[in-house]
Amino acid sequence: QVQLVESGGGLVQPGGSLKLSCVTSEYIFDFNELGWYRQAPGKEREFVASINRNGRTTYADSLKDRFTISRDTAKNTVYLQMNNLNAEDTAIYYCNAKIPFRDYWGQGTQATVSS
Repeated sequence: QVQLVESGGGLVQPGGSLKLSCVTSEYIFDFNELGWYRQAPGKEREFVASINRNGRTTYADSLKDRFTISRDTAKNTVYLQMNNLNAEDTAIYYCNAKIPFRDYWGQGTQATVSS
């Protein structure tokens, strides 16, 4: 059973930064793609960023200037660096892993931006 474990969320002031981590239970190259989604209170879950097996990254247009996805293949870990955070970034952030015909999700990590 694939497991994805997120960490790194917390409370941060506007303008601050957070770095989220997602550790996979499987070899990172077993997945076609790894990514991050988020769900704010009362809103639908939305795509944030992804990185495919070849290292190609994709971002939500509204976030690409502030967020960076990366990976450490030796640690089977994918990261999300979030800079210049604002209140609209408050959400539960979920790690996602894709293989053909199947998606896996982590339990989520809460990021709260507030003064």
